[in-house]
Amino acid sequence: MRIVITGGAGFLGRKLAAALLARGTLTDARGTARTIERITLADVVAAPADDPRVHVVAGDLADPALVDAILAGGADSIFHLAAVVSGEAEANFDLGWRVNVDATRSLLERCRTLAAPPKFVFTSSCAVFGGPLPDPVRDDQALWPQSSYGNQKAICEFLVFDHTRKGFVDGRSLRLPTISVRPGKPNKAASSFASGILREPLNGVEAICPVNRDTRMWLLSPRAVIGNLIAGHEAPAAAFAHTRSVNVPGISIPVEGMIDALRRVAGDAVADRVVWRHDPVIDRIVRTWPVNFDAAFGRSLGMAGDADFDSIIRQYIDDELRPRA
Repeated sequence: MRIVITGGAGFLGRKLAAALLARGTLTDARGTARTIERITLADVVAAPADDPRVHVVAGDLADPALVDAILAGGADSIFHLAAVVSGEAEANFDLGWRVNVDATRSLLERCRTLAAPPKFVFTSSCAVFGGPLPDPVRDDQALWPQSSYGNQKAICEFLVFDHTRKGFVDGRSLRLPTISVRPGKPNKAASSFASGILREPLNGVEAICPVNRDTRMWLLSPRAVIGNLIAGHEAPAAAFAHTRSVNVPGISIPVEGMIDALRRVAGDAVADRVVWRHDPVIDRIVRTWPVNFDAAFGRSLGMAGDADFDSIIRQYIDDELRPRA
């Protein structure tokens, strides 16, 4: 089994690769469980690799030569995680479209030349929705994204569906909630604060919250998102009907509720490190995102959300802050 992970040097790409290596097998597009022999991690920078099954390729995914390089040995499954994040896609219009749309189409087109159609897992986003929305939002809700990033993700969902309809790939687009708590440094995603207001205080640093206290978020932990990516991959093609797009389960919680959870788990001194400072640009983007989803279809495929936000914070402490033995 040969697997490609784009965005493989990133936080989720590295965690996904580790989970797949530990798992050892995946089901291919023909429904056969196969041993994982090779994982190619493709990103703009080289991913760390300490397993002989891991192959690293660095370069610009929008460059057709890089796409040729990562698929030169063939691929049975592709996890397409690489993207320009929401805030950067809004600020740099051309870059967002080149990386998020053009590169995705190039990758899908290259899949047409493979010996057999691969499974293709695309990480979409709840940002594909916008405008007046029902509560909760269903998988088949019309897409009216209100940001460049949301538009780019929506277009890619249609690309994945049409290439699947034509038999070029066995695609599935997973609409991920905002992932929290992410380790590392803040990035240019509009949702970056959803990790920063927890991560920074837990690391003894002041953090700025740019949105109002009552702003709700649709959230998922890193552990849960990796499990759901694998569940989405393993779902049989027969489980899908008229769509290949899935609302991934999450939890809906106001930002103030996130800080309340931080206070319960880590105490007042940590929670008091959050400073409320409104940023109209970030707030405008975040408020276009829906905050509650009907994820029954995703759950039927084996996906799951987190029990509560307190447990998400405890996961971050266990996974990222406590020293390994």
